[in-house]
Amino acid sequence: MISTLRLALCLCLGFAAPAAQAQASDPPDEAQRIVTVRPGDTLGALLDDAGVDAAEAHAAIAALTPVFEPRRLAVGQEVGLRIDGENALVGLEIAPKPGHTVALQRAGEGWSVQEVVTPRLRHLARVEAPISGGVFSSLTRAGLPAPLTHALIRALSHEVDFQRDIQPGDRIAVAFERLRGPDGDLLGHGQLHYAALTLSGRTLEVWRHAGPDGDVDWYRADGRPLRGGFLRTPLDGARVTSGFGMRRHPVLGYSRRHAGLDFGAPSGTPIYAAADGTVASIRFERGYGRTVRLRHPGGVETVYAHMSRFTRGLKAGARVRQGAVIGAVGSSGMSTGPHLHYEIRIAGVAQNPARVELPGGEPLRGPDLVAFHQSRRELGGHMATLTTGRTEVALAAD
Repeated sequence: MISTLRLALCLCLGFAAPAAQAQASDPPDEAQRIVTVRPGDTLGALLDDAGVDAAEAHAAIAALTPVFEPRRLAVGQEVGLRIDGENALVGLEIAPKPGHTVALQRAGEGWSVQEVVTPRLRHLARVEAPISGGVFSSLTRAGLPAPLTHALIRALSHEVDFQRDIQPGDRIAVAFERLRGPDGDLLGHGQLHYAALTLSGRTLEVWRHAGPDGDVDWYRADGRPLRGGFLRTPLDGARVTSGFGMRRHPVLGYSRRHAGLDFGAPSGTPIYAAADGTVASIRFERGYGRTVRLRHPGGVETVYAHMSRFTRGLKAGARVRQGAVIGAVGSSGMSTGPHLHYEIRIAGVAQNPARVELPGGEPLRGPDLVAFHQSRRELGGHMATLTTGRTEVALAAD
């Protein structure tokens, strides 16, 4: 049975689907084939395998390149070829991504290239799941794509310590977009819109919304933003390996105060800026190894130590946005293994990053707050239809 993608390629190039092909006794004027890109394949090699003359293949690729760079061919992609009885290339089509095709057609002595984009229809979908084995695995098992799951976890990290706050019985629900073609085929996924996280009976609800500066952020029901607070965990997939306060030092062997939290993670794991700020210093420090210190408003400083490397181009005095990658987990300095040592200091005094109360961002006001409440009501109306057994509801075309 021909796949949907293969059928789309056939129709756009004028191929005949298997059921409509001529009988074997009627030799076609053109050979029509669809080839799948394998590891190591190039477009030139695919054309050579099909018997196309090298000079002709070079001319066709040159005509295609301004629209689609052949080096972007990925393993598993399908390429449609139309070749005449003398092994001359008549047409070629590539689908770089769902809903987007690029067709090369012979035009006299040269070539013409056409891009075809299938209209994308937005559908609102909702998933809900108990949290078992971590938020990431729970949501992906429920059907939320991994990239959206990563983005949501990073947003909720402003409010939730995923190492300590999750308990048995907690649940999470998410509303997000699926993008479909006119025939209903899934073309991809759009934006997150809403999340509700129930922790020990307390529910945190947040909505995605474009604020007054045009930036898209997450807001609580009263218009207070999540972003602007400090990330409780400034890296993904980490576990707390050492808490704040007195402890027996793993290298020195005696007890002394631990001024931050240690997060165990594989070497190379990206480290994020916990909040907007300025790089106060970026250097190798005794004991701490490769260390970045960020200065934030209100006399707040965050410290990130034992890095394996700094982000290229980062230097003292540079402005960084919350969530920007500033380096990678390592084991430099006085360390027994790869981890991030993370501190929050206020007026020079170390605070417990898991418990300290820090200022949040500015809430929405006036017309911006009115627009936010209006979008919440509209989304709520769509979500209400998803509680009646429907899995999706149509929103609007792009």
